[in-house]
Amino acid sequence: MIKTRILDLPVQSDVHAHAHHQLIVGLEGSADFEVEGISGAVNRLQACLVPGHRWHAFSGRGPNHMLILDLHSDQPGHGGSENDGLVRLFDAPRFVRLDQRMQGLLDFAVQVLGSEEAAESPMAWHLGGVLLHGLHDRLFSTPVPLSSAAAIDLEKLEAHVRENLERAISVPELATFACISSSHFHHLFKQVSGLTPHQFVLKIRLEQATSMLTGSTMPVAEVASRCGFSSQSALTHAVRRATGKTPKRLRSLA
Repeated sequence: MIKTRILDLPVQSDVHAHAHHQLIVGLEGSADFEVEGISGAVNRLQACLVPGHRWHAFSGRGPNHMLILDLHSDQPGHGGSENDGLVRLFDAPRFVRLDQRMQGLLDFAVQVLGSEEAAESPMAWHLGGVLLHGLHDRLFSTPVPLSSAAAIDLEKLEAHVRENLERAISVPELATFACISSSHFHHLFKQVSGLTPHQFVLKIRLEQATSMLTGSTMPVAEVASRCGFSSQSALTHAVRRATGKTPKRLRSLA
């Protein structure tokens, strides 16, 4: 039996456990989840799979709408049903990246579950099954499933980079921060962000440097140092390559 509904999660942290398995996906906003020491963000890009009877903590990051699917695997007549295969999804806590196909299903879910009556309709039940089967295929039909060990929180990684912008930041450091082995991190990060880790860090350095160049009179050499560039010339080269302008020209146009 699958129950599908939309809830707003409270900002105040809560902790509980329940017998049924649960899938949580963000339709609007985001929330933080932790299941037996495995933590991550839940939003339009990443879902959380909580096995039954597992204690989990959660809190919303401000206003949010979460799609909640409960899979009751202990219902009478469950044995031998097609839901048996879905239980494999919940053999361990997982954070799963959602691909473009799943995004389309979520858009449809918002339309279908727009009222309390719709949430109790047969369509909602079938929609829950489609979403769970889609995740099952996503995890077990691809060579590199994005399981809990490979959950990449881009917001936390970006915050870490910005906090350490003045120094060199290596890929192994980012992998360690994300609790992922270095051998898998580069490939998984590219899947999630569309950028290599090096491109991701450079993008943040350039954003900060551009902001400082256009919003202050700080010497270009100091901007370069504060944003982690090895020299003023390295910053100039990077800015010119990204914008077609030198730092001096960029500043004069601000």
